[in-house]
Amino acid sequence: MRRNKRTALAAAVAVLLCLCGCMASPVPAAQHTVALVAKSTQTEFWLSVFAGAEAAATEYNMKLTIVGPETEEDYETQNQMVADAVEAGAEALVFSAIDYENNAAAIDAAAQAGARIVAIDSNVASDAVSTYIGTDNYAAGQMAAQAALDRVDGTLRVGIINYDISSANGQERERGAVDTFTESGRAEIVAVVNTLAEAKHAQSDTEALLEKYPQIDVLLAFNEPTSVGAAYAVEDLGLSDTVFLVGFDSNVATVDGLQEGSVDALIVQNPYAMGYLGIESAYKLLTGQESGLERTVDTSTQIVDRRNLFSIDSQKALFAFEQRRS
Repeated sequence: MRRNKRTALAAAVAVLLCLCGCMASPVPAAQHTVALVAKSTQTEFWLSVFAGAEAAATEYNMKLTIVGPETEEDYETQNQMVADAVEAGAEALVFSAIDYENNAAAIDAAAQAGARIVAIDSNVASDAVSTYIGTDNYAAGQMAAQAALDRVDGTLRVGIINYDISSANGQERERGAVDTFTESGRAEIVAVVNTLAEAKHAQSDTEALLEKYPQIDVLLAFNEPTSVGAAYAVEDLGLSDTVFLVGFDSNVATVDGLQEGSVDALIVQNPYAMGYLGIESAYKLLTGQESGLERTVDTSTQIVDRRNLFSIDSQKALFAFEQRRS
């Protein structure tokens, strides 16, 4: 009888020790993998996106890879990067499309292979996209046009410097701006140029535009590289006092131009939020929380000009990446 009691007690202690050991060393949750396939890896806009993505990946214990082509026109390389990411085991893709139509097949194939899809910044023509996170680009175009209408008197003679004609966000910005100018009844769209999303090309094309149409007194440029190029063109041609330039995004060159006069207003997006929310959404898709996702998430934009350049809100918007990095 005593032996049976001792045996039972030993068994109970063994079970208790086992339970304690299990409680002390829990089995870690599986780390999900996500790939961010960007339009570029060079500009300050995308560096801010990557900073937000990395912060979210750390918070949600996601294994993150970041890739992007050398130029914002190379959709074929982007398509190959999508295929490579899926082959390497990415369970989700956070994707910004260079070409709304020509990136669609690659995204459809990734989804068919089991990857979940989040679009940021620039959408793609695929039903596989679970959520889009980025600027309301039509409204941002309206904001850019209204910034000029509110600050320039009389009839506006407008030149537009846009980037790849197949990029959804650039075309939506252009439509928003043109509609707003048309509805105002006091603006003429003189010319629209689609240039490479590289500052040197944008500068050259902007200078050619201004020399061909010297009556232009308002310029709109719709992303960071085109805004930098347009600012350099205005400065080099000595037109800072006669051409009102509205650009997009923040960059050392455009912020300097805002202070010195070659840039008059900036439409500042929130790329850090795009990166962070993109990875967060991928995590939710992979952990059964899809019902909590909105189909479209509009990240904030605001107008910065010389009047509010040094306000706290403007400084946070312009230098969000540097503030979070420090």
